[in-house]
Amino acid sequence: MNTKVLLGILILLAVGAGGWYFLQQNNSGQVDSTLKTTVNSGIFKIHVTATGELQAKKSEKIMGPEGMRSAGIFQTSISDIVAEGTLVEEGSYVAALDRTELADKLKNVSNEIAKAESQLLQTKLDTAIEMRNLRDQLVNLTYSIEEKKLEAEQNIYEPPAVQRQTQIELEKIQRDHLQAKENYALKIEQAQARVIEVQTNLNQQLDNMQKLTALSSKFTVTAPMAGMVIYERSWNGKKGPGSKVTPWDPVVARLPDLSDMISLTYVNEVDISKVKVDQEVTVKVDAFPDNEYAGKIISVANIGEQRPNFDAKVFEVKIQLLESDSILRPAMTTSNTVLTGTYEEVHFLPLEAFFSNDSMTYVFLEKDKKLVRQEVLTGLGNETESIVEVGVEDGNIVLLNAPENAEDLPIVHLPDDVKAEYHAKKKTAAEARKTKAANEKKRMEEMMKKFKPQ
Repeated sequence: MNTKVLLGILILLAVGAGGWYFLQQNNSGQVDSTLKTTVNSGIFKIHVTATGELQAKKSEKIMGPEGMRSAGIFQTSISDIVAEGTLVEEGSYVAALDRTELADKLKNVSNEIAKAESQLLQTKLDTAIEMRNLRDQLVNLTYSIEEKKLEAEQNIYEPPAVQRQTQIELEKIQRDHLQAKENYALKIEQAQARVIEVQTNLNQQLDNMQKLTALSSKFTVTAPMAGMVIYERSWNGKKGPGSKVTPWDPVVARLPDLSDMISLTYVNEVDISKVKVDQEVTVKVDAFPDNEYAGKIISVANIGEQRPNFDAKVFEVKIQLLESDSILRPAMTTSNTVLTGTYEEVHFLPLEAFFSNDSMTYVFLEKDKKLVRQEVLTGLGNETESIVEVGVEDGNIVLLNAPENAEDLPIVHLPDDVKAEYHAKKKTAAEARKTKAANEKKRMEEMMKKFKPQ
């Protein structure tokens, strides 16, 4: 009985020891694989990531009606528009604009036309009556002249004074007749001028009616070509039903060229100095996460701006997609990874490997089978790793977490001349940037002088 109990105890001890050993081995392997890393030299790439939105690089504008301003209509609104993303054919319906103000204009012009037609008729009637009276006056004066002539012939035997009186009266009537003829000619010109004035006003109103009628047909907006309708963006968002259309902002929507797309993105001011035109970009579309597209930067804004949902100033960056795909659509969200630099044969470590105090940056390095705090000088980095300029070599083992006795470990400082050379290089680079900025400022000042009025 005692032998069996003893045997059972021995078996339990053996199983427990085996389990403990197995756990220790697993734990040891996990520490080695996750808390340490080996320093190697290789290719180090620096990336800047930013979220963007797809847009067509080129698009055909769908315009509101031309001639609104000349018609005295300075604002209307979109009363109806097809859904964004609708495929349309050339000449097919896209949108309808509110005709309320246009209808008021048409009514007013119609009233003006009726008024002008009435004025024209009245002017013609008044002119006809006035001309008839003048003609009757001329006829009566002609008869008076004939009568005076007869009277003068009959007075040849009268005393000279009577003959002279008759002759004076004849000459007076002849002068009145001449003046009446001249007055008649002037009245004709005056009447013609009045008629032309009223007729001109009528023609002007008829022309306005023709323009407004033609403009009315344009309040039904159609597609200038086949394509997909994308709503126009304005300062206060996308245009849609209820949005304003003015002569200064007449675009209703667009028909983008889907074969030529860009990603419009905004890069944080911290990273913008790394971003340059022609840099390579990997573009991913959130809607299709398995797809990647090659791209390149085609423009970088010189001035930052404060955008909604950004804590700091950002700079607009446009990325040209070098590939086309029928599944891509405007307004899709993209994840853009910009390759800002590639460095060959450099040492780099994960960011977790670096520690610092007030005076230096260091790593926990296994040196001569002992753990030390090795001072290092770092260079450029990305979101996960950083280049080590000085302080480590190929094959070094570096910890990724601080050991319990970290404060007791010895510190290995870099030689002063090495650190001096490192800081000298950084200073030279900074001075080169300052010189470049100064040259650019001088160039801009000289350019502005050319446009400054004398």
